[in-house]
Amino acid sequence: MQFDEVVLGRRSIRGYKDKPVPKALIKEVLALAMRSPSSMNTQPWNFTVVSGAPLDLIRAGNTERNLAGVPHSREFRIGKPFAGQHRDRQVGVAKQLFAAMDIAREDAEKRQDWVLRGFRQFDAPVCVIITYDAELADSDDTAFDCGAVTTALVNAAWSRGLGAVINSQGIMQSPVVREHAKIADHQVIMKAVALGWPDESFPANAVVSERKSVEEACSFLGFDD
Repeated sequence: MQFDEVVLGRRSIRGYKDKPVPKALIKEVLALAMRSPSSMNTQPWNFTVVSGAPLDLIRAGNTERNLAGVPHSREFRIGKPFAGQHRDRQVGVAKQLFAAMDIAREDAEKRQDWVLRGFRQFDAPVCVIITYDAELADSDDTAFDCGAVTTALVNAAWSRGLGAVINSQGIMQSPVVREHAKIADHQVIMKAVALGWPDESFPANAVVSERKSVEEACSFLGFDD
């Protein structure tokens, strides 16, 4: 694909085919992603790629703890709830997804099932867990760099025909993730990426989230035109 095709065509994929992803292809995607820039070339990121039985154990543990009401134990700071225009955008994409999935506002069962899909990594065949070196945890550049490599990861995956969605639900119960993904103590769990072959028949996969315009987001100074 051309670069524009990847960026403009990529969508967050929340429904996947029951089809394994070759390890060699994942390594190819990660190699592309890791060409991302990082602050002073620190490259703080690390990846734990989980599939098969270990991923099933993470799904089961996440689901069990969440249904039991166990509070989340996310390691990367979560911040305050969104408000104002940021909350509006969050609600807006949720409305798009619920409309696509025919989930009514009052349908508590379907809404809970949708939430649990997130904790199950959307039943994707692969989960990529992004961690960073704990010794760099006080540096804001670390989070910036990990965000850059994760963006590159989902774009590289798309360029190879794979779908992905960046999410936090799958790593909210960090003790479960640490145990079954064997995350080292010197790593901080930041995000997860569900990865696999897109199921084009899954309604939510057709959703394209709205974006601010360049005029809304940008200011230009010193230009003649």
